[in-house]
Amino acid sequence: MNWTSALPDTSPPSPDNSPTGTQMTSESFSVEPVATVVGGRTEPTDDYWGGTQAIIRIDSDRFTAAATEGLEDFSHLEVVFHFHLTDQSDLNLGSRRPRDNPDWPSVGIFGHRNMRRINWLGVSRCKLLKVDGLDLHVEDLDAVDGTPILDIKPWFAEFGPRGDVRQATWTTEMLVDYFAPKQS
Repeated sequence: MNWTSALPDTSPPSPDNSPTGTQMTSESFSVEPVATVVGGRTEPTDDYWGGTQAIIRIDSDRFTAAATEGLEDFSHLEVVFHFHLTDQSDLNLGSRRPRDNPDWPSVGIFGHRNMRRINWLGVSRCKLLKVDGLDLHVEDLDAVDGTPILDIKPWFAEFGPRGDVRQATWTTEMLVDYFAPKQS
């Protein structure tokens, strides 16, 4: 996967001392998936991810079981993945109402966590059930079967939020069923 991203220009000041550090430049970089989601959900939906079990299958052509050594000591993982099924024509760099709900405020692309991201990246925190060589058995991973996994990290409690946490009230309303058990 190749992406172009805007990064701050960190070049030295120009000869006329005009500021250059606030300009944005483009830099391309490549990302190779390290794993793939196997099983679990087959379609990305807005709710009912609770109890969904899947396997994160790490690429055995590049990694050995040594790559997962010590991971079994952790209860949760932080997983970075590519929203590979998202309609890339449905990107709005401005603002929109979450889930197009007229009762919720319009928020900018960086004011919510939906799958319509400028770089099509998702981040999920899921429960690690078992490590079986290069297969990580997980629960509550909100990525579907076949999703490319770009990085896997054990969750350290020390990296959680520090201080008081606040969020917009509409998010609590929107996510009331997000991790509820799947409806039949």
